[in-house]
Amino acid sequence: MKLQTERLQLREINEVHVEDILKIRSNEVINRFVKRNSPKNNYDALQFILTIKEKTRNNQTFYWGISLKDHLSLIGTICLWNFSEDRKTAEVGYELLPEYHGKGLMSEALKAVLNYGFNELRLQEILAFTNRFNENSKKLILRHDFILKDDIVDDGFPDNLAFILKK
Repeated sequence: MKLQTERLQLREINEVHVEDILKIRSNEVINRFVKRNSPKNNYDALQFILTIKEKTRNNQTFYWGISLKDHLSLIGTICLWNFSEDRKTAEVGYELLPEYHGKGLMSEALKAVLNYGFNELRLQEILAFTNRFNENSKKLILRHDFILKDDIVDDGFPDNLAFILKK
């Protein structure tokens, strides 16, 4: 399930990534726009990793850790999840440590995952939800030809906007 881009490696996360996942998922800048229970310690991060591994095994999610090529530490994550019952639609989710913002890295990762979703998983649509105040995320998905969908609501997340990309 490894994907590569010009500058990045996208790979399965596992127990060796506990500290990286803790750093990413508890980052205050990232969490300004994401409502979630952030890990408080290595144990919480490990539990998250084990959950993701189980969901990956069951094909409920495709979840990649993002690292710079030839580096082991993760700088972000990206996933396809929340599949429709007919497996034709999925949601993309992503996060990147702030020190790597503005370098086109998430754009590279997103392009690879969209390609995987449409060509390997044969998805027909990919959804993206982002906080209406997260300008960087909105620019990213619009740059990849997602279209704003006013008629889709992200239940429980009133500040989120819905975007869709069709094959």
